[in-house]
Amino acid sequence: MDLEVRHLKLVVAVAEEGSVTAASRRLHVTQSALSHQLRDAEEKVGAALFLRLSKRMVPTPAGERLLQSARSVLGELERTGREISGNNGENAGVIRLSTECYTCYHWLPPLLKEFRKKYPRVEISIDADATHDPLAALRAGRLDVGVVSCEVNDNALRAADLFEDDLLLVMSPDHKLARKKSIRPQELAGEHVLIYPPRNESTMLNRVIYPAGVRPGAVLEVTLTEAILELASAGMGIGLLARWAAMPWVKNHRVAARPLANGGYRRQWRAVTMANSPRPAYLEEFITLLRRFPEPKAIAAVA
Repeated sequence: MDLEVRHLKLVVAVAEEGSVTAASRRLHVTQSALSHQLRDAEEKVGAALFLRLSKRMVPTPAGERLLQSARSVLGELERTGREISGNNGENAGVIRLSTECYTCYHWLPPLLKEFRKKYPRVEISIDADATHDPLAALRAGRLDVGVVSCEVNDNALRAADLFEDDLLLVMSPDHKLARKKSIRPQELAGEHVLIYPPRNESTMLNRVIYPAGVRPGAVLEVTLTEAILELASAGMGIGLLARWAAMPWVKNHRVAARPLANGGYRRQWRAVTMANSPRPAYLEEFITLLRRFPEPKAIAAVA
């Protein structure tokens, strides 16, 4: 496809504004010129890009696919422009970030405060929508760095180890297992468990319970860490959470938290970037700061 940047801006504008008229005002071109550009883009693609439904322009499947690519390309161009305009990209720019755990966003504020002391002209853009799969968002060009605890086995990605944290079983203080100092996986047989979706990627199920040869009772998939803690506190099940996420609730006596027996369970966090993308000095500094958060400072603060 021999598309130009103006075609990509057109597709994004029409999709977001819902009409050629509104998109023409946004792009500061005439409606007739924009209509001509749309026909030109459709000829180059070889497919219709929009349908008119109830007076609104809606992307076709081909249009939706091109829209995804357009946003990715335009975002990368914007980031590159900011980098180049700011002292060759060393002191100004944008870092697009996501983590694979919503609770991790809670320890970003102190990190950002520290980072901005050195790089006040670098913007941090958090993509919470990519939390369910930061690596896919990286490959699609939507992120500059993803913070994950999963294994990274893709040569197109570059992973840097950050820190380890340990996971604790959280439950109501009245739960029978709360009387134990540590809990064997076999003791979770028949218990209701609270997990992050999707089930097939659950650490609690696939790394703790199933390898022990036991089956839980009801399995409730819960997206938010706060919701897992609320349900555990109410006696609705047992969750597996990072110590630094659970400790404030433990201090308030709202949940009990116990390690797994035989050394507990620890996980390694990594900062992942595209292997072929340059890492300006401010991104290297950001990753260096990530290595110090939330371990050990955040855990020390809540322990």
